Amino acid sequence: MAGKTVLIVEDEFLVADDMARYFESSGATVLGPVPTLAAAWSIVAREGPLDGAILDINLFGELVFPLIDALRQRGVCCVLSTGYDHAIVPPAYRTLPFCQKPVESVDIARVLFG
Repeated sequence: MAGKTVLIVEDEFLVADDMARYFESSGATVLGPVPTLAAAWSIVAREGPLDGAILDINLFGELVFPLIDALRQRGVCCVLSTGYDHAIVPPAYRTLPFCQKPVESVDIARVLFG
């Protein structure tokens, strides 16, 4: 993962911190983690290219799907990391890689970067 830039959007601090530590220890540059959609939009607006994004579906009641649309338009690989069942994902997003919590960061990395 060296040289990769990853955005982490997660509202559970311990989960976000674990992911960030794992990706950083693997050589990735981590943007965030951020717990809100507004903070994620801010990062996307000011940062350069991203190699991947890990997104919780529901951030304190806000859904991340508009952010996913923007990231996909930029060609960013997005992984959903959520406690929700895959069945609640709207049809337009069901082809996205999906990791149901609890999930290990190493498994998310495999889904994101192969």
